[in-house]
Formats: sequence, C-alpha cells, structure tokens
Amino acid sequence: MEELLRIVPANLASPGDLDAVFGARGVGARCRCQRYRLAVGESFGATPVEERIARQIDQTGAGDPSAPSTNGMVAYLDDEAVGWAAVAPRSEHEGLLRVFSVPWAGRDEDRSDPSVWAITCLFVRAGHRKRGISRALAAAAVRFAAERGARAVEAYPIITTAVIDEELHVGTVPTFAAAGMTQVSQPTKRRVVMRLELD
Repeated sequence: MEELLRIVPANLASPGDLDAVFGARGVGARCRCQRYRLAVGESFGATPVEERIARQIDQTGAGDPSAPSTNGMVAYLDDEAVGWAAVAPRSEHEGLLRVFSVPWAGRDEDRSDPSVWAITCLFVRAGHRKRGISRALAAAAVRFAAERGARAVEAYPIITTAVIDEELHVGTVPTFAAAGMTQVSQPTKRRVVMRLELD
C-alpha cells in the first residue's frame, strides 16, 4: 500500500508532531531551527535546547489552527510526522540578517524587505529520507510563501553532498531547482543563493 504524503502549515501540527520530526538527539533536536533566528547578543551554544524548543513552538503556533502566522511546514506520511521546512519572511531571521554572509555576499539586497521569503531549513526524519519528501516540502514552502503575498522566495543550498549531516539542513541545488528556483549567486565555494520571483 502506498503511503499518503501531505504537508500542512506548522500551526496545524501539534507540538508533539514537531518533537517527533526533530527527535530527541542529533542536530535537528539541538537546533530546532533557531540558528538563524538568534537576537543580538545571543549565541547558539548559550541558548539552552529547552529554550530553542519553546521558541520554535511559539514561532510556529503549533497546535493553534487560528494562529495568525507560522514559520514552517510539516510533512506527514499517513498520520506520522516525518519532515519540516522552515519558511518565513527573510527579514524575520535576525541571525541571518546580521551574522551570515551567504545570502548577502556580492548582492545589493534590502535586508529588511518582508516581501522576500526564505526557506532556511529542510529536515526529514531518519528512516524517511531519500524518498522525495524534501522536494515536496520545498515545493510546498514556495506555494505557502506565494499564498501569503511573497514577491520572491530564496534558499541557500549547499552545492556538494559530501558534507556532515549538520550542513544538509540548507538543502541541495536539485531540491530547490525542482521547486522552480534558479541560482542567482554563489557567495562561497560550497553554497549558492537560489531564488524564484513570484510576482
């Protein structure tokens, strides 16, 4: 029997579903998509995991179907939560705006423009990888951004897959190309900026 894949905004998922996706150990469990959201003066190592989990639940509005916004998508195979995509206005990622050079090197971009959205993370649970879930999540994230008025959506994938697991959260070039994005710059030897204009 073929499993049914469905992808929903993260506020329609429960906090327990997010816990199931990220697990109790490994890089996903430690990060909870907070690396690019740290405020001025905060460091990743000094922010306890419990705080990162609480922030993600708050940011997603998990378990609150009437939440006014959410910053991600959750993939289910049948009723099992198996994947995550972080997607939100690029300007909401404080750490990305301040610290990381990948989106900005060689580009003249208004960092505060809320109409440009970013897909900063794709994560699929062990046991469910290499089945097209990341590609489906990327495509769903692009649609989600478009439905919420984004004029463009970006991603910052890694060029090679010869990396440690921690680096793959940004996705790969073929994943985002399948969602309609094209490369607009290559700020480092290992990373590119991909973008889709929506208006």
